[in-house]
Amino acid sequence: METTLHRQLKALYAGQGARIEERIAGFRIDAVRDQQLVEIQHGGLAAIRAKISRLLEEHLVLVVKPLVVRKQLVRLSKRGGKELSRRLSPKQATVLDLFHELVYFTRVFPHPRLTLQTPLVEIEERRYPGHGRRRRWRRNDHVVEDQRLLAVIGVHRFQVAADLFSLLPADLPQPFHSGHLAAALGIQRWIAQRITYCLRQTGAAKTCGKAGNTLLYSRAA
Repeated sequence: METTLHRQLKALYAGQGARIEERIAGFRIDAVRDQQLVEIQHGGLAAIRAKISRLLEEHLVLVVKPLVVRKQLVRLSKRGGKELSRRLSPKQATVLDLFHELVYFTRVFPHPRLTLQTPLVEIEERRYPGHGRRRRWRRNDHVVEDQRLLAVIGVHRFQVAADLFSLLPADLPQPFHSGHLAAALGIQRWIAQRITYCLRQTGAAKTCGKAGNTLLYSRAA
């Protein structure tokens, strides 16, 4: 079932005059505006990889991949019931989480007909106790009733591989390795290795040697 969040983002990106829920090349498209196909993707980018590849053969495509950087959790007494409590979720994404999705999308991005946008959003998620539960409701024993957009905090736009460097520190050493990246961003080494993989696979960076057993990277021309 379509969430309020999906409808809100679809309306935001489609604008006035767009055609909604149109079928093109055997696929249902969220919106068509000015000859560009708009696809809102809350789930993983891997799920739409084949679809987007097919559409890019003949169409301009905008993929919107929202990242939830702030989530208000609203606990309801039952489905459609009254609000019992509200709290801020401890799980908060950052724009760097895009690389966790992009690692499965490097065969699609970049492409001359593709634009990838990542809105950083604050949402409200309304929950009620799980069906048929006799035991006391626990934190993870719930059903999501709906999600709603509260605010768009920022938007990142990517058209070419080099745009990915806008997410990285400007003062990275040249050449650099995943250890430099982990230290500069304050992240775990395996996450930095995933980022460098994406940079290499998209053509944003190239390998240029080794420091011991560690690959060195430089920004591609």
